[in-house]
Amino acid sequence: MLRQRTLKSLVKATGVGLHSGVKVSLALRPAQANTGVVFRRVDLTPPVDLKADPFGVGDTRLASCLEKDGVKVATVEHLMSACSGLGIDNLYVDITAEEVPILDGSAASFVFLLQSAGIELQNAPRRFIRVTKPIEVREGQGAAEKWARLDPYHGYRLSFEIDFRHPAVDSTGQRVEFDMSMHNYSRDIARARTFGFTKDVEMMRANGLALGGGLDNAIVMDDYKVLNAGGLRYDDEFVKHKILDAMGDLYVLGRPLLASYSAFRSGHALNNKLLRELLSRTDAWETVTFPDEKLAPKGFAQLARAW
Repeated sequence: MLRQRTLKSLVKATGVGLHSGVKVSLALRPAQANTGVVFRRVDLTPPVDLKADPFGVGDTRLASCLEKDGVKVATVEHLMSACSGLGIDNLYVDITAEEVPILDGSAASFVFLLQSAGIELQNAPRRFIRVTKPIEVREGQGAAEKWARLDPYHGYRLSFEIDFRHPAVDSTGQRVEFDMSMHNYSRDIARARTFGFTKDVEMMRANGLALGGGLDNAIVMDDYKVLNAGGLRYDDEFVKHKILDAMGDLYVLGRPLLASYSAFRSGHALNNKLLRELLSRTDAWETVTFPDEKLAPKGFAQLARAW
């Protein structure tokens, strides 16, 4: 059967929160089958667990934040994206502050940590949510329109289109498609960094955001160009980061999706709205397992490859 996966050993990292600017330590630990991804605030007494869950997402300003009884864990999407890309089902994330460290601004550091710990198969079937009917959410009109959609698909495919109307972004690829059956997450998506504009920094910091951001953990642009000395990692790094974010936002579902996701100018809030709409439509999805892994979509049965 196609089995659930966790880590073989514990692995640790230390960094700063992108928005809080606070130093934070992180430990990724193996978890039993059917646990899901659980963030544990170990700086609190007693520790508080926040399980990845679409209805546990609160603040979505520039990140996805899990909240429970006044306790938060913010900016979970890059780590969740790495878990999605590598097929990690069960994991404890011990964290010493209210925001996951940004590390280099992409999911690459989390991929490295997860692969360093090793991936272990568990004696329980991997449970997928298979979309059986189209689900779509839309907001805004005209130039402000944005939307996200899920369609039935035997596999996992994501396509995203951006529209920032900025010279540095417009000169790169505006649309990208990633299919788990044909592409390599670690190579093709994981290294895409978060990005921001100098004109927005003052406003964001006035709102308590981006306090830990800089050229070492984000792509930063002025009105005309990318300011990072090394330039871009991909020719279409901006839109690939939106795919990276979407994979993390969607993995908050707690189970892998079998679906085709497509979006135009979507973000954390709309992605979460899409998940909630899906779960409210019980006629539009079903839970499936693969007793014979040969029947699973291509790309799901193999353990995650290294770089």
